[in-house]
Amino acid sequence: MESIDEIRERVTITEFGVTNVHSSDFPGNYEGYDDAWDQKKFEKKFKVEIIKLQGDELEFDMIGVDAAIANAFRRILLAEVPSMAVEKVHVYNNTSIIQDEVLAHRLGLVPIRADPRLFEYKQPGQDDEGTEQDTLELHLKVRCTKNVKAQDTTDPNQMYVNHKVLTKQMEWIPKGNQVNLGNIGPVHDDILLAKLRPGQEIDVRMFCVKGIGKDHAKFSPVATATYRLLPEIKLLREIEGESAERLQKCFSPGVIGLLHNKHTGSKQAYVADARRDTCSREVFRHDDLKNAVKLTRVRDHFIYDMSMWKSPYYDSSCPPD
Repeated sequence: MESIDEIRERVTITEFGVTNVHSSDFPGNYEGYDDAWDQKKFEKKFKVEIIKLQGDELEFDMIGVDAAIANAFRRILLAEVPSMAVEKVHVYNNTSIIQDEVLAHRLGLVPIRADPRLFEYKQPGQDDEGTEQDTLELHLKVRCTKNVKAQDTTDPNQMYVNHKVLTKQMEWIPKGNQVNLGNIGPVHDDILLAKLRPGQEIDVRMFCVKGIGKDHAKFSPVATATYRLLPEIKLLREIEGESAERLQKCFSPGVIGLLHNKHTGSKQAYVADARRDTCSREVFRHDDLKNAVKLTRVRDHFIYDMSMWKSPYYDSSCPPD
């Protein structure tokens, strides 16, 4: 029989369902449990822990909040955190097979390396070029030519020069004091924008402004922002030998470890890292194991995982002008 604390604080995964999933965002939902708002209690319990910050990926834990708050924070990451993106594209020459509006669309979704805190929001009615306080200007001018040195080959990489238009060819044109901002440009240098053949050319100017994801997906600073509850696995009895090896195979690699038991001489299972669990119910298929394991999730411990830059090919139907 589960205690009221377990019912309130844990979501239980059973063989045929998930229990204890009631909301906890208002007092009185759990009989006999004091869930009234207490700011001091909240401040004592609430914390954020950075687990991994490597390259463009971020993983952190948010502890001590309800699912509604956790989801609100995820939505804020997607739609309310500002970033810089191409808003206007002036096409001076485009003889590639890609239409002007499609090319502008692709340029708009290229993630730009620029700190939005250093810029103001562009005011309506201003011209496309803007000012040094609210606009970044980039220039892309590429012309494909035939490689006269290439002989006896059908490889386009050898036959042509500049036949692939990449983001590394986008050149930043500083305005005024913007020269002091550092290295501004595309986050990734190898994003393919277009393919050309000899005689074809692309000559465009791009104007980047500050915006947020709820206005357009190109301003969203993350490609994905997901969260999940912290897994918790308890072994209700000792599991040894062949049963321990089967138990290990029921979970993701690294969740269940095996130790050598000095007394029995066999391998004994233990929970090595429950955080790696992916909510598999494979263990319930084994009659001799399903009653030896208890699977739960910590209700107020959320694991956030996100890629911090949007994909340049995010599907959107609203290209820059």
